[in-house]
Amino acid sequence: MIIKDIETMEDIAEQARKRADKDFKENTKNINFTLRGNNKYYYANQCKMFADFITKNGYPYIDKKDIIKDGVSFNKYSINIGYSQYNRDLKRFNSKEEMLGFVIGYNEATRNF
Repeated sequence: MIIKDIETMEDIAEQARKRADKDFKENTKNINFTLRGNNKYYYANQCKMFADFITKNGYPYIDKKDIIKDGVSFNKYSINIGYSQYNRDLKRFNSKEEMLGFVIGYNEATRNF
């Protein structure tokens, strides 16, 4: 009985890992740098939330139509409207940690929007 319960728990954990990896792959489609470590799933989800929010609501000086048309990309030192760091800057940073901190803070500030 105990062995069967352990096998069931392992199956559930494996399914959860597969689902998390699938979500991670989807969430990192517009992230142009490597996310590593224990927080990579969290950071990828935060970037996805940010991109979804500004696509839906726009950004102070960038028209919502441009964001929808060109998309949002996350680069090591910038967030851009378009697919790469050479497209229109939404915001620039000194490091990817600073950029991720901005994204998380922005998401927190707009959570109840």
